[in-house]
Amino acid sequence: MTSQTTIDASGPGDGATAASLEAPPAAGLRGHPWLTLITVAVGVMMVALDGTIVAIANPAIAKDLGASFADVQWITNAYFLALAVSLITAGKLGDRFGHRQTFLIGVTGFATASGAIGLSNSIAAVVTFRVFQGLFGALLMPAALGLLRATFPAEKLNMAIGIWGMVIGASTAGGPILGGLLVQHVSWQSVFFINVPVGLVALVLGLLILRDHRAENAPRSFDLLGIALLSGAMFCLVWALIKAPTWGWGDGRTWTFIAASVLGFALFSFWETKVKEPLIPLALFRSVPLSAGVVLMVLMAIAFMGGLFFVTFYLQNVHGMAPVDAGLHLLPLTGMMIVGSPLAGAAITKLGPRIPLAGGMTATAIAMYGMSTLKEGTGSGVMSVWFALLGLGLAPVMVGATEVIVGNAPMELSGVAGGLQQAAMQIGGSLGTAVLGAVMASKVDNSLAGNWKAAGLPHLTPAQEGPASQAVQQGLSPAPKGTPGPVAAKIAEVAHHTFISGMSLASLVAAGVAAVAVLVALLTKRGANAESGAGVGHI
Repeated sequence: MTSQTTIDASGPGDGATAASLEAPPAAGLRGHPWLTLITVAVGVMMVALDGTIVAIANPAIAKDLGASFADVQWITNAYFLALAVSLITAGKLGDRFGHRQTFLIGVTGFATASGAIGLSNSIAAVVTFRVFQGLFGALLMPAALGLLRATFPAEKLNMAIGIWGMVIGASTAGGPILGGLLVQHVSWQSVFFINVPVGLVALVLGLLILRDHRAENAPRSFDLLGIALLSGAMFCLVWALIKAPTWGWGDGRTWTFIAASVLGFALFSFWETKVKEPLIPLALFRSVPLSAGVVLMVLMAIAFMGGLFFVTFYLQNVHGMAPVDAGLHLLPLTGMMIVGSPLAGAAITKLGPRIPLAGGMTATAIAMYGMSTLKEGTGSGVMSVWFALLGLGLAPVMVGATEVIVGNAPMELSGVAGGLQQAAMQIGGSLGTAVLGAVMASKVDNSLAGNWKAAGLPHLTPAQEGPASQAVQQGLSPAPKGTPGPVAAKIAEVAHHTFISGMSLASLVAAGVAAVAVLVALLTKRGANAESGAGVGHI
């Protein structure tokens, strides 16, 4: 890596160290590493939780506000779109103005936007404030990593990131459980109101505990054209992935946005070689481990987010579970991520990231293969085995890939590196849902008519085929109201059988992606610049 860190800047003869430049010894609460970890974990928990908790509330929101299915989709899409587009720029803001400031602004804005959603009485207002949630959430995530990087020494950083990853994993997987309880026993508004007191706690802790860390050679200007080009390219890419299931992968609009994204990234790359202080110095990607870490996060998110997307439909619509019960059945996944993340941090500290990352993606590939074998009558015990193995496999990847990306970036770009890590995960999740969704749709479209005919059911007309296929892709029976009981039961059987065949194929594709990620993991190594973190006081 050619970029100079603060250790290099101090020089060997002046006695200065990265610690003295970045983080003076903590006195009392301010700057205490473990209290810093708790503080950022509380803030990050809100963002991770909102990625999944809202899905449970969507039906209630639609009913209360009279929203269409397309409107409800935008409750989720608006959030992820704003988050994905803004993460890298938000990381740069933290590098420029300090991660403490951006974290506090992010916490305040996220909690305020959440409260505004709870007070909204129209779907347009809900979607608008979800955009603001995404924008403020983007400030939070890279800032949290930047603060951890600056506060913890290299030998403790993996453990800190392990706990940080545990919070994200537990919040993401626990969202459906908490959301189901709140919607079922309180209201859909409570799903958003809960962020207000959590945000207030994070704000108070942040004001009392967080220490401002700024690298000596932090950026002094903004690459405004670079921000515009990157944001436009990211928007076109994520927009294409969001709309592809509706438009179709063969539709000209889908490929127009993909082409615009490719052009935007090309122009951005060219401009970054010309500007004095680029948004993302392209020299950053000369680090093979850092580049491998980014690719690994994308592949992991494709396998995890894409594969898990269908599991919720499988549990609720095929097995007939209530949302809370479905969330409880995912506890083995959550539990193993909680247990595995700190253990993974310790293993990575001792062994380096290569072996734990490759082992984690191997376990993920095996788990996704196991999930391809799930049937209508599969019991909870068998499901729990595969869910637990998935959680165990994901834990070292969440921790290790984060350390590889952030640790291989110079200190003055820790915010950008954190933004890269989160953006890779968001793009991977969107890509996984879109691509595996297309695999599922194709399998259902090709199998439904044959399965329908083999069951001796009345022939579907062309007008009926589209709605029937869309219902089956969610594991729902397309039997209209008033259908006689025996016929309705047979339609449900065909629908579930066809859905499972599609889910099995999608899970096999996810397993293949995870297998490729094993090879990528072999290119990683410990962060070359991790030593430029702080690492003083109260460890």
